[in-house]
Amino acid sequence: MLLKRFAWLFVVGMVIAGCAAPAAVAPAGQAAPDTAPATPNVLTVSSTANVTTWDPIKSFSTEAEYLANLYEPLLRINPPGAAERFSPVLAESWESDADGKTWTFKLRPNVKFHDGEPLTADAVKQSIEAAKDHAGASFIWAPLESVEAVDDLTVKFNLSYAAPLDLIASSLYGAWIVSPKALAAVAADENYFEAGVEAGTGPYMLESYTPDQEVLLTRFDDYWGNWQDGQFDKVLVKIVPEAVQQQQMLEGGEVDLALRLPAENYASFKDKPGYTLLTEPSFFNYVGFLNTLRPPLDNPKVRQAIAYAIPYQDIIDVATFGQATQARGPVPAGVWPYSEEVTQYATDLEKAKALMAEAGFADGGIDLRLTYAAENKTEERFAPVIKDALAEIGINVSIEPILFNQQWEEAKSDPANAQDMFLLLYWPTYSDAGTDNLYSMFHSSEAPFFNLSYWKNEEFDTLIDEAAMLTVTDPDASLEKYVKAQNLLVDEAPGIFFFDTKAPFVIPDHIGGFQYNLNYPFATFFYDLYRNPAQ
Repeated sequence: MLLKRFAWLFVVGMVIAGCAAPAAVAPAGQAAPDTAPATPNVLTVSSTANVTTWDPIKSFSTEAEYLANLYEPLLRINPPGAAERFSPVLAESWESDADGKTWTFKLRPNVKFHDGEPLTADAVKQSIEAAKDHAGASFIWAPLESVEAVDDLTVKFNLSYAAPLDLIASSLYGAWIVSPKALAAVAADENYFEAGVEAGTGPYMLESYTPDQEVLLTRFDDYWGNWQDGQFDKVLVKIVPEAVQQQQMLEGGEVDLALRLPAENYASFKDKPGYTLLTEPSFFNYVGFLNTLRPPLDNPKVRQAIAYAIPYQDIIDVATFGQATQARGPVPAGVWPYSEEVTQYATDLEKAKALMAEAGFADGGIDLRLTYAAENKTEERFAPVIKDALAEIGINVSIEPILFNQQWEEAKSDPANAQDMFLLLYWPTYSDAGTDNLYSMFHSSEAPFFNLSYWKNEEFDTLIDEAAMLTVTDPDASLEKYVKAQNLLVDEAPGIFFFDTKAPFVIPDHIGGFQYNLNYPFATFFYDLYRNPAQ
């Protein structure tokens, strides 16, 4: 499971390379809408999102852009600040028992899959059992012991320990509900979905797919959410890897919506007639792991000195053209268990020099090797800023861009002789950075795949282990422990916490209904959009 998770972070974390795709075939066995309008209302979109698989269970990559419109989970987590934390989707209501180990979901009645099958508790049971067994993100179901179909519209989840199943069930990966017919077909032929077939309950069906070029979606007339005037009958997504080309297509009227523009060009749309520039929070976080197995980085004072020497705002300006905020540890703003009580380092060269002197390096004389993923242009931009800053306190940094898979192999195979600093872009699979970011990146057990500082701290481990068990039953106590753990992490500085990125979007005035949800960064919910009649 962890290897699959790594593959996802390589493919999407760098958001660079296109992926191999299956052959182009129109979906089979799905009837066209009976009442399609004579002139369809078509939304045209440009996106970098390619397709690694059409299998909603195996999916753990950029095809989420499309799957999020074809399939649905039991519920959806809302953006931070919303009146309600979750919105019901295929479940109308849900509850847990007092110990957080038994969860019951009541399903929405009269929901159909695209193949005509009804949504039932047994369909949910089969989907979740398949996800736990072999999903790309199967690890999210680690607490699950069993699923019961209590009756046609009631599903009970039995957990081995208390866990926030509402968060898990709202994940963008590993939580889609799939028609039992399709699951049976996959059992007979593991490549069933790769012919361009889908079997969800979502508002759109897959009409056609041309690898590396375009995806065409068409509305599902029997969608339980119904349809309103102005919503789009079809969505044509053009796969365009180059951000510059996407901007040209947007400004030339070739597309209604472009999902990726050059980072340096977003600001030019701030006051441009006909467009609205939105800048939203995201849960992408940049960290620089310090190899605590290698002297002098085994000395906390040297690590703290580095943290004080970093010019955080300069890095944000250079790396993201201002589209970021300084991080508070590895938990991005807006994601549990983020807290303003977690301390931050401020740039302070005098403090950095004093710590270097206390560590026995008043005259500097330290050489460090920094590696970053050659595919990641953001890291390429800010690595030289780190080099220049650390030179001010007597640390000479050599910068080495390496393809991510090679960088990863070096970091995992021989930690004691690996890089001194490893730049990494990271984010949680679902909206819980306690059981993901804090655990995956800094817990000292063998399981955390991304502990690339190789830091071990029993107090930190105990705090986050205990906090995770309290998330459902006593969230206040859980947050208190998480905050204490994060402050310990920041103080010990096994990593440098650079910034949380922001998500900028340029929305033409003729498109209404756009709302970004940081919990689903790789998905645009086309059902929410409509053509603004005033434009």
